[in-house]
Order: sequence, then C-alpha cells, then structure tokens
Amino acid sequence: QVQLVESGGGLVQAGGSLRLSCAASGSISRINYMAWYRQAPGKQRDMVATIGRSGSTNYADSVKDRFTISRDNAKNTVSLQMNNLKPEDTAVYYCNADILVYGMGRWAPYWGQGTQVTVSS
Repeated sequence: QVQLVESGGGLVQAGGSLRLSCAASGSISRINYMAWYRQAPGKQRDMVATIGRSGSTNYADSVKDRFTISRDNAKNTVSLQMNNLKPEDTAVYYCNADILVYGMGRWAPYWGQGTQVTVSS
C-alpha cells in the first residue's frame, strides 16, 4: 500500500557531495516525521537525520554542519544533501517515514530499500 523509493546514491571522492532523494507513494493520508538512516557493513543501522512535518530537524553529531535534510510535504518527498563527504560516510542509506495509511487508523513506520553511498579516500 505504501512504498518509499530512494535515489541518488553512488561513488564519490572524499570532499565531494551527493544528494539523496526519497519519494513516498501509495494510500497515504498523512506523513509525520521523515528520516534518513545508514548502515555500514557489520554495523547497526544508525539515524543520520530526521525532519518533522513542520520542518524541525535533528542530526547525528557525525554529520552536523555537513548534511542537510529537507522535505516537501505536498510531494511526500524527503532529501538529504551531503557535503564534504568522508570515507566513514560509506554505507547503505535508508529512507524512513512515519505514515498514516488511509483506512488503517494507526501510524506505522515504513522503510525504503536503501541506496549505496561509497566515498573513496
């Protein structure tokens, strides 16, 4: 009923930039928070950035001042602008959103399939 699709990953040299995008589609009544997480090989999935419906943001300390999260409520999209990328940013990046689906009567978290970001030194 609901699908989150990420795009924009790839290979970049250290110091470079990438922009990730995620579009939510389906029987969506309303979206609460939207977020980006990442998971490096052999590590747990960690929060990178979150954004509330009103635009309030929160970032992991490791990406503050380098990454910027934004969203378009009309289009049900969330983006992550990543600047000054470092090799330690290499991971699979996942889009996450708290969504109220028509007819469900409750909020539920949804995840995208992930997009690979690789930063070479």
